[in-house]
Amino acid sequence: MNRRTFLAIGGAATLGGVAGCLGSDDSDPDGYGPEPETVPEERSIDTGSYQTQTFEGVTVPLAPIDDVFYWYQRQEARIADARGSDQYEQAHIVGAPLSPAPDGEGGDSLDDWDTDDRIVTYCGCPHHLSGLRAAWLIDEGYEEVYALDEGFGAWIDRGYPLAGSAVSAERETYEIQGWSDPAYAGEMVMLEQVDADRLEAAPIADDGSYTLQLHYGGSTDSRFRVEAPDYTVEGTLAALTSDVVTG
Repeated sequence: MNRRTFLAIGGAATLGGVAGCLGSDDSDPDGYGPEPETVPEERSIDTGSYQTQTFEGVTVPLAPIDDVFYWYQRQEARIADARGSDQYEQAHIVGAPLSPAPDGEGGDSLDDWDTDDRIVTYCGCPHHLSGLRAAWLIDEGYEEVYALDEGFGAWIDRGYPLAGSAVSAERETYEIQGWSDPAYAGEMVMLEQVDADRLEAAPIADDGSYTLQLHYGGSTDSRFRVEAPDYTVEGTLAALTSDVVTG
């Protein structure tokens, strides 16, 4: 079975001078971080140099976590969580609303955010769901949208502000490896928990291979569904991680 263990708390709650922290309440999130105890000095950021990835035909810039946290501390970007509701309820970035990929259905559609707001989406895979959400927003006319390059795991590892019901829970990282038709290279394979709103995604490589990554603290007897463009497979987490998934 492909897995490794990590803790969902990566460090001090006020790392970087941000107030408010692990397990804190943000019942009415607007996308902005908490008021900082100290504000980082202003610095220039060349967003034009960011790496990009194409999702559903839309080019999405991938913002490095150092820049995203700088914006977060200065309240110069609005953060949105592109994962499923169960993942969000357990742990999320303080201030970020739930806005699931691709269109926000089941969470905040972000319709009340101005189209010229700087927006950063995030997920844990590390930027496949967030890239899909960012692409949708860009296509809807939002002018400055990024996906967090390193993903939510890097945020956790650095001890940046978290809220949720299980921010201190121990979880494991599982990898589900599979093959699809190489004709679908670049398209997404989706992983969904059968009895919970938990989502992950991964692109199909040129040779048809893919690797889905899941951060999960539940039983390996839990059932998940793998949806590739050319097939759907359902099984326990133990079964899906024990062999290569094919149609």
